[in-house]
Parts: sequence; structure tokens; C-alpha cells
Amino acid sequence: MNGVVGSTLFCLVGALVLVAVIAVFNMIRVVPEYQRLVVFRLGRVLDKPKGPGLVFLIPGVDRPVKVDLREQVREVPHQTSITKDNAPISIDFLWYYKILDPAQSVLQVGNFESAAAGIAATTLRAVIGGIPLDDVLSEREHINNMLRTRLDEVTERWGVKVTNVEIREIIPPREVQDAMNRQMSAERIRRALVTESMGDQQAAINRAEGTKQAAILSAQGERESNILRAEGDKTAQALRAEGFAVALEAIFNAAKSVDQKTMTLQYFETLKSIGTSPSTKFIFPMEFTSMLDNFLGKESKK
Repeated sequence: MNGVVGSTLFCLVGALVLVAVIAVFNMIRVVPEYQRLVVFRLGRVLDKPKGPGLVFLIPGVDRPVKVDLREQVREVPHQTSITKDNAPISIDFLWYYKILDPAQSVLQVGNFESAAAGIAATTLRAVIGGIPLDDVLSEREHINNMLRTRLDEVTERWGVKVTNVEIREIIPPREVQDAMNRQMSAERIRRALVTESMGDQQAAINRAEGTKQAAILSAQGERESNILRAEGDKTAQALRAEGFAVALEAIFNAAKSVDQKTMTLQYFETLKSIGTSPSTKFIFPMEFTSMLDNFLGKESKK
């Protein structure tokens, strides 16, 4: 009998200890730096979220709700939207958000992520519906900003800030893709032709410039050659003139020492040379007779 009572008491003590451990476990929470606990005490939310660090709760009275404060990213899968010019396109995008008010994100919306995904899809269709197809394909940044602004206007009352929206892929209709491919091919051919023509133009310019430079160098060489030849001729003429002047000076100096008789004898030698020629006419200078008289007179006196 005592054994039965002892075992019963042991079971009761064990159960109480287990209940106490569970109560302590539920009463003490460790909240990370990036989380907050929105605590409902008897159905009413406390003024300030709990955390980070060690948080004490009243078991059976407090009900905590975890809220992650880190920036989150969610994907909106492909949505078929109609552009302003009635072209169906498929778009998917990523949107980033961050919870700024943990209490409002719990109190103002039942399932924030589901509600935000629905708002994102409808907002995308509304934005794309007011833009032509060409602008959708070329103005992604503008569409991103419009989506972010529209989403932020809705989620602001939930204590959530939409930080960024990025369109990931836009799939236009098949015929539009074919037209774009043809346009791209034509553009590549045009660029190739423009590049080739610019290359030919540059080559022609380079050839003309080379010919011009060659002509300039040739003209400069010819000019320098003419200058050198002229300077050489000038130097040669100066040397010849200098030599002629020296010769004249020597003749003049020699003539000073020649007397009248020597000059007369030189005339005779000249006449002798003239007499050997086949000419029949002889020309005598007027001074010859006076020189002859002088020569004969001086000889007779001697």
C-alpha cells in the first residue's frame, strides 16, 4: 500500500515539475536583434513590442507574434497584362519591403504577404494598362518607380515600406518578338555598313594625308636643294671673281714694270701672229705708228 502511494506521489511530483518546466519555457523567450515580439495580453496588444534580448511572458495570458524587421524580397510570378495599345505581354518582377511598425503590420492586415502579392499583381496591371508597348519595353526604370510608388501608398498604412521594385522579365507577343528580331538584324547591318563606310572614309583621308605630306616633303627637299645649289653657285662666283681680281691685280702690278719698248715688241709679236693667218685684211691700232716712231727714234739715238 505504501508502495502504491509512493509511486503516485512520485508521478504527481514529476508531472508538476514537467508543467513547471513547460511554463518556464513559455515564459522566457530569447528574441534576436532582427526580430520583435508583438505581445497580446488578454487580447490587447501591449504599447511597445518586446525585444531584442531576453523577454519574460506570462504563460496562458500573453500571446506573442514574431515580426521580422529585415528587408524581405518576394517574387510576383508572370502576370499577363494588356498595354495601352492592346498588346498582351507577360511580366514578372521582384519587390522588396521592410517592416517599420511591427504592431501595425500585425493589427492592420490579416495576412500581409498574401495581401501584398495581390496588391502587387493588380497594381502591375493598372500601371501597364496606361503605357504603350514600346514604352514598356524601353522604360523599365520608369515602370519600376511607378510600381514602387503605388505599392508604397497601399502598404504604408500597414507599417510596411516598399523599398524597391525590379522587373525581371518582359515577354512580348510572338509577332512582336519577330519584328524586334528583324529590326535588330537591320540595325546590325546598318551599323556594319556605317562602320565600313567610316573605315573607307578614314582610309581615303589617310591616303590623301600621306600624299599631301609626301608632296610637302618633296617640295621642301627641292627648295632646300635649290637653296644649296644657289649658295654653291654664289660661293663659286665669289671665288672666281676673287681669283679674277687677284689676276688683274697681278697683271696691273706687272704692267707697271713694263717700258714702252717692251710694249712695242709685244705688238710685233702680235703682228707676226696675224701674218700667219689666212686673212687678207689687217687692222692696226692708231697707237702703233706713234709707238713705232718712238721705238725707231730711240734706236737711232742709241
